Amino acid sequence: MNAHLEQLEPRLLWRHFRTLCNTPRPSGHEAALVAALEAWAEARGLAHDRDAYGNLRIRKAASPGCEAAPGVILQGHLDMVAQANADHPHDFTRDPIDTYVAEGWLHARHTTLGADNGLGVAAALAILEDESLVHGPLEALFTLEEESSMGGALNLAEGWLQGQLLLNLDSEDRGQVYVGCAGGADVVVEAQLPTSPLSEEERAYRLALTGLMGGHSGIDIHKGRGNANRLLMRVLRALAPCEVRLIDYQGGTLRNALPREAFATLALPEDEVVSAQARLEALAAELRAELKGVDEGLCLTLSPWGDEVEEALTPTASHLLVDALHAAPCGVERMSAELPGVVETSNNLGVVSLAAGRFHLCALVRSLRDSATRDLADRFRALFGLIGARTRVENAYPGWTPDPDSRLLARFCDLHRRRLGRDPEVKVIHAGLECGILGGKYPVLEMISFGPMIRGAHSPDERAELDSVEEFWGLLRALIEELAEG
Repeated sequence: MNAHLEQLEPRLLWRHFRTLCNTPRPSGHEAALVAALEAWAEARGLAHDRDAYGNLRIRKAASPGCEAAPGVILQGHLDMVAQANADHPHDFTRDPIDTYVAEGWLHARHTTLGADNGLGVAAALAILEDESLVHGPLEALFTLEEESSMGGALNLAEGWLQGQLLLNLDSEDRGQVYVGCAGGADVVVEAQLPTSPLSEEERAYRLALTGLMGGHSGIDIHKGRGNANRLLMRVLRALAPCEVRLIDYQGGTLRNALPREAFATLALPEDEVVSAQARLEALAAELRAELKGVDEGLCLTLSPWGDEVEEALTPTASHLLVDALHAAPCGVERMSAELPGVVETSNNLGVVSLAAGRFHLCALVRSLRDSATRDLADRFRALFGLIGARTRVENAYPGWTPDPDSRLLARFCDLHRRRLGRDPEVKVIHAGLECGILGGKYPVLEMISFGPMIRGAHSPDERAELDSVEEFWGLLRALIEELAEG
């Protein structure tokens, strides 16, 4: 499948990307891809090993005469975000990604593309295979579970890597180089809430909020797009006078993707249905007006629910839960005063569920300041403690502090200027690159991050600009050759 990819330039890179598209690799299911890459490395006589967590390293000795050059580590993550449109059946653990080209961009049909970080991984593999390249000692580090928990980087073996310079290939903007990123943490809230039987007057209805764009919870958090969980809680608050009770709820699928859809099953008194429909029509128009020009696909529907339902949250529990979720931090919390235009602290209400009274929330807090990450997580603990819920913080990872005096950065900027006739933008990103974690384990590493242009990451709108991939490949290849000179 995806044979057309091998006709694109640079062919060596796209051939490896085809392998990644054809090998299912959602977070936690990278084993088949790791085995395929090990077999590839073995066939080419490249040294390879794994650390205790399963992160993969492939090494290539320096070109003759370049043995004294600083070792370069090419780094990316093997997993991809698994998001598909609701009406498209796709098993990310078994089905390949179906790609196509349109107007100079590579897309996937109804799913995420996996260019994040598949293009970076493919570039690293192509570098290892390129026999015409003059290079110093090379290591390619491929981490696991970046999208779900940063697990691979957090558990990376210390004292394992040998290189001094690290090129993270997980950025998504042409003409930019990243030298810093936000840290973050998962905030998990859980509670067992009381339920009671439906009355004779109550009927079950399905409330659906669909049609939002979604996107990356770091890169896109400041763009004003709708968060389905936040918006549906606003809707439920507006329906409070109709005496609705929550039966179940499901919104979002990943804590690092802006939720595009959310669904609630409600117990609604029969004589309040007409009033509820009128409120929903008015609110849908209001929300569409607020999102005009930013996220225009919102659709809000209420329909009878045919499945047999016996219980819903008690009125008090239902109201308290909706109120708490409505009040929870969501979106941009603060912009950076030191870095104009950069988000400092944010939160994404990523995954919310309710079933048989069991409530679960997983939010992703990000900040350039670790103290702000801790404080925002503590606000969740304080808020949801009021309804008797338990809050814990998981998978915390540090930010990456910029080093504007880095010699590696200076070399890259000079190369960019000479090849493309302009300076790159030196940026700090409000997303969780693995560099902060890797720098904590290997403090001597000099690091930069760059990549091709990817848009719509973490959503089925994900796409990669073909010209930017060729430009990225040329920069990466030229940088490695220049670093081989010492």
